[in-house]
Amino acid sequence: MKIALCQCNPIMGDIPGNTRKLVDVLSLPYAQDADLFVFSELFIQGYPPKDLLEQQWFIDKGLLALETICGASLKIPGKGILFGFAMPQTQGSGKGLTNAALLVCNGSVVFRQDKSLLPTYDVFDESRYFDCAQKRMVFSFKQEVLGITICEDAWNDPHFWNKRPYAIDPVEELADAGATLFINLSASPFHCGKEKIRLDLISNHARRHGKTFILVNQIGGNDELIFDGASIVVDAQGRLCHMSPSFSENVCVVDTKALAPKPALPPENEAQSAHDALVCGLKDYVHKCGFTKALIGLSGGIDSAVTAALAAIALGPQNVCGVTMPSRYSSRGSISDSQALAKNLGIRFNEIPIEDPFAAFLTALESSFAGTKPDLAEENIQARIRGTILMALSNKFGQILLSTGNKSELAVGYCTLYGDMNGGLGVISDLPKTMVYKVAEYINRNTEIIPRNSITKPPSAELRPDQKDQDTLPPYDVLDSIIEQFVEEGKSAEQIAASGIDAKTVAWVIKAISRSEYKRRQAAPGLKISPKAFGFGRRFPLAARYDC
Repeated sequence: MKIALCQCNPIMGDIPGNTRKLVDVLSLPYAQDADLFVFSELFIQGYPPKDLLEQQWFIDKGLLALETICGASLKIPGKGILFGFAMPQTQGSGKGLTNAALLVCNGSVVFRQDKSLLPTYDVFDESRYFDCAQKRMVFSFKQEVLGITICEDAWNDPHFWNKRPYAIDPVEELADAGATLFINLSASPFHCGKEKIRLDLISNHARRHGKTFILVNQIGGNDELIFDGASIVVDAQGRLCHMSPSFSENVCVVDTKALAPKPALPPENEAQSAHDALVCGLKDYVHKCGFTKALIGLSGGIDSAVTAALAAIALGPQNVCGVTMPSRYSSRGSISDSQALAKNLGIRFNEIPIEDPFAAFLTALESSFAGTKPDLAEENIQARIRGTILMALSNKFGQILLSTGNKSELAVGYCTLYGDMNGGLGVISDLPKTMVYKVAEYINRNTEIIPRNSITKPPSAELRPDQKDQDTLPPYDVLDSIIEQFVEEGKSAEQIAASGIDAKTVAWVIKAISRSEYKRRQAAPGLKISPKAFGFGRRFPLAARYDC
């Protein structure tokens, strides 16, 4: 059978637009010999549509779209269209909605398979909206017996995981029912290393059951989540025969009767993967939110430099503006490195000193602060002046402000609410400081774009004389190791200290992470590229007291 892998980029909630995208694919000249067009999970509604699924008008719009797709199928008689869809049902109890795969042919829905496994961990909350499938069935189409699953349905292989989260294995059930070809409709979010995990999982299914396995994955950025695509075809021996490009739309027709193994995947370049994912997520977030231009505060440091470079690639340098806002504590390099970066990127550049407003604030607060020594309060005034200036420019010129804080800072609260945390999107908020350096080097792989001084100089907030990050924080390699073990791996303080890190340092970092929860709750949404990012996938209480 010839199958079109339709790796496309839907917009959440844009049912008419997503439907047009599907219909347009059906008429692509190079896809005309396809027997079956396969799209990703919840393609018509866009994944994840969240509480839009609780609005009846939204469900009704979906049903109108289904009529449109059925009508379009009449123009390609005998060919199938398989896509993800939020399907209402009328059974007596439950949510009344399923996450379904619908197969349309000759003007009608000829088969429907609901999703069986509804994830409720990390960023997933599908049992909030959907009922799970009551049964799993195969369907004969053309020369194949299709075993259709939806994303999580393929992630419970008992031979792949040490511990299974679900009691059933839908793939195994479909194999036992006589499936000759497996197809999985996915909306599988990216994180570094995910591509290999996904391929190993699908290859294991194919090899174990001796059947070809096709997975079509969504691409694009939807809010914090980034979908990498990388749709795959694996033969009955578990060998990779096709992989669609990552982070770009692609429609490719494969013939299941003429599969040829490809060379093994090369080891992942983590910096490149993170770079490409962030460019994709940034571009889609800005454009899907209705913006065309972005604004960035440039400090001369590596974080704002990497953010600006990513923005220039994602949006075009003509659509990016960098602003440096020197104070009495700013180094010469703060300005000159920002200027050099802007020139290298070709972005617009503006300099707005903050000395006058800072002096005005100190004068206004002089009597209230009488008898106290300068401390964090005065430091944060500077950050908040900068945040106010940037938001004023954003409002005046319709540019989305990109915040530049990294995961290491956000973890321990080394950031200022209503100051440097201002913004509509945290571009590198899931990028540890040590990885920021690696991404910077990747950006500079061919020529110097980020000034070398921005990479080599000691990081500093420059809010007091001779300030350095390491005056307050542990070395970043140590800090990032603790954050990874505590946040992503869920280890206790004792377990982390056992890895060779000073116990007092571990305790300080964990306490800082806990007491900074209120800051992160008010932070801009951030692009997720790790297995566990700060944001809606990590839900900790604010007014809490606990030891680990």
